[in-house]
Amino acid sequence: MQLFGRFGRAKIELLDLLHVTFRVSGVETWVFLPPLVAFIVSTVTSMGGVSGAFLLLPFQVSVLRFVTPSVSATNFVFNIVAIPSGVYRYLKEGRMAWPLTWVVIIGTLPGVFIGYYLRVLYLPDPRSFKFFVGLVLLYIGLRLLYEMTERSQRGKKEMKALEEKFNQHVKQLKEQHSARLSAGLPSAAVVKTVSWSLSRVEYDFWGHRFSFSTPAMFTLAFVVGIIGGTYGIGGGAIIAPFCVAVFHLPVYTVAGAALLGTFLTSIAGVFFYSVMPSNLPCAPDWPLGFLFGAGGVAGMYVGARLQKYVPQKYLKLILGLIITFLAGNYIVQFFNR
Repeated sequence: MQLFGRFGRAKIELLDLLHVTFRVSGVETWVFLPPLVAFIVSTVTSMGGVSGAFLLLPFQVSVLRFVTPSVSATNFVFNIVAIPSGVYRYLKEGRMAWPLTWVVIIGTLPGVFIGYYLRVLYLPDPRSFKFFVGLVLLYIGLRLLYEMTERSQRGKKEMKALEEKFNQHVKQLKEQHSARLSAGLPSAAVVKTVSWSLSRVEYDFWGHRFSFSTPAMFTLAFVVGIIGGTYGIGGGAIIAPFCVAVFHLPVYTVAGAALLGTFLTSIAGVFFYSVMPSNLPCAPDWPLGFLFGAGGVAGMYVGARLQKYVPQKYLKLILGLIITFLAGNYIVQFFNR
């Protein structure tokens, strides 16, 4: 009996150690929960160029009850810790579209600064703005899902050819290796810049030419920076699906650029939230952010590693469903309060 009693007390003490309270946010939770949730989320979302911060924000607000402006800054900390592992994989495999990356970064950074002031001065309880974001995301999510239909594929020769090329490559590899799961993008499938100017960017990927308007992409990045700076999502959740659905760029080339852009703008976001004067609690909860980031590091690496094995249509489906779900959640919250 004494043995069982000691075992019971030891178990209770261990559980007490695992259950922690974070000073800045006031969040009380199991120490393993933030990294576990971040790992699952970032593994799935990083395949589409999204860090997963846009899903972790509702989790922190609704589940952990972290509702002050500090939650936005804490979300940025997650991005800073988690994203480099995913970016490393995309760099290593040559799937970083540098012109797209720099346009996104240059456009997003000033937007993040504006977003900070919107959050702190005008939207400490951003119910209406959240509704607006929900409508924007709903459009993008539904547009991505529409992209999977046959009707939307008419006239999009490059995207369709890339999809067929991927499927043929997978089929050949499986036949050569007795159906082993070793298929995916070949080492030759890298991004090569063709031309880069203030008006237009062109690049080659796996023998197919893609392009986009530089001013249009810059404008998108600026608007996304404002939204991302306000909510602490970095912007990848909007940039990546928009590039795929509206600019018709392959998700294989968008993911790395969106993640790297999100990483750099998140650094700016943490800086603004940490040093700018405010009467509201805005500084990040660093320990909580690092716990989320620890799970994100592993998830980002795994997601970036797995991306080349997943057909583009499934990546679009994943992004479309996640974005639509989040949009619906934001819109429902607006009407329920």
